[in-house]
Amino acid sequence: MPDIEIQNLTKVYEESGNEIVAVDDVDLTIRDGEFVTLVGPSGCGKTTTLRCVAGLNKPTSGTVRFGDRDVTDKPVQERNIALLFQDIALYPHMSVKENIAYGLKIAGFSRDERMARVEEAAELLQITDQLEKMPADLSGGQQQRVALGRSLVRDPEVFLFDEPMSDLDAKLKAELRPVIEKVTDEIGCPTLYVTHDQEEAMTMSDRVAVINDGELEQVAPPKEIYDEPNSQFVSQFIGQPSTQFFEGNVRSVNGTTELMVGSYDYEFVREGLEGWEGDDVRVGLRPQYIRVSDDPADGIPATHLLDEPLGDATHSFFDTEFGEVVVVTDPDFEGKGKEYGLVFRDEYIQLFDAGSGVRIA
Repeated sequence: MPDIEIQNLTKVYEESGNEIVAVDDVDLTIRDGEFVTLVGPSGCGKTTTLRCVAGLNKPTSGTVRFGDRDVTDKPVQERNIALLFQDIALYPHMSVKENIAYGLKIAGFSRDERMARVEEAAELLQITDQLEKMPADLSGGQQQRVALGRSLVRDPEVFLFDEPMSDLDAKLKAELRPVIEKVTDEIGCPTLYVTHDQEEAMTMSDRVAVINDGELEQVAPPKEIYDEPNSQFVSQFIGQPSTQFFEGNVRSVNGTTELMVGSYDYEFVREGLEGWEGDDVRVGLRPQYIRVSDDPADGIPATHLLDEPLGDATHSFFDTEFGEVVVVTDPDFEGKGKEYGLVFRDEYIQLFDAGSGVRIA
């Protein structure tokens, strides 16, 4: 199977006489057999990028290649892709078996070949017992498996998904994620998956591509995206609850670097801070790396507001000089409106340029 190579991809729309840059000079390679998820907020350009790869939109500039084939100007039908949308769009008057086989029928496959491929796909998707049913008799998850089977039987070179699970509840999503992973592994072709759901991105992907305002912020494996974000945007977007941010200042005292965060001032040893002495920075820390101390003088003074027990952990909210701060606490923690101190685990602190939001340490 070929790699997908997206080079200098730009898509500009005109609206009321104004130019809107939906995708801005994106470079991304999806290797053969690799599952890459394009994730970002609504309107960031992720679906537009996928539609350019699919041939549904024509780029303003840049190229899309499948291996050694330049498909930038090729129509959808000449790209040998499988495309799965949020809208399942099954034919209501056809059985599951007929829905899955319909594309093969149009392509001229014999009945025996169609049925062989349908049965193979149904077994992989665990819907063999549903083949004679009509779409109206299926659950949302089962309908999505049928749509997946319809794409699977075509033996595509490239798999493209545009938020296929956005209409499903959390339980069905959890059931369908491993099915999609299994199917794409079985086919072995490059897969581009678009979603705004970071949980889908983190659990399914070989690499995650975070996009914001049409530009790629970072492309990396899920753990690297989470632990080593390149920017404040990536740190804030990936992770739930999201990274907590504080205004800080770097200074040098007797040759030792110190980080001042409001009234919290302590030694901070980290490479990459040379030349930042005296500058304001934005301090980021994930909520599970903040410790709650019973001593308000220990760390940042904080007044407890409320707790959200979640079974395996509690999300506790505090009022501080920086506004509301969320901390992941023990399952049995109860703040009861008392005064506390919030203590940072220094090794997990992320520092960003206060102006650009770029990671500096």
